[in-house]
Amino acid sequence: MKTRYAEIPAYGTKDGSEIRELMHPDHHGNRTQSLAEAIVAPGAQTRLHRHGRTEEIYHITRGKGLMRLGDQAFVVAVGDTVCIPPGTPHNIRNTGETPLHILCACSPAYSHEDTELLSG
Repeated sequence: MKTRYAEIPAYGTKDGSEIRELMHPDHHGNRTQSLAEAIVAPGAQTRLHRHGRTEEIYHITRGKGLMRLGDQAFVVAVGDTVCIPPGTPHNIRNTGETPLHILCACSPAYSHEDTELLSG
């Protein structure tokens, strides 16, 4: 299986980020995980949310931000990788002046149905 970035349309997710599904079982034939690129505009943040079943891994490829993971908040920048266990409230805010780019790996694969928006 192979995908080309330029051929993948972006869409908005429930958390407010722009997503490109680089590889997802619903579209590409892989079986159990997904890989996407999320982009968060300067000054913007994703909505606080959690996934009941899905473990996520974020890898920052451009920009910088403030990651909220459960009761913790910490700075992230290019080269940082964060594991988000299932059920953990999280969001990320772009604190830079350029778009924040994040590779998001999910297992099982991302689904809107497994995304619960939270207040706060």
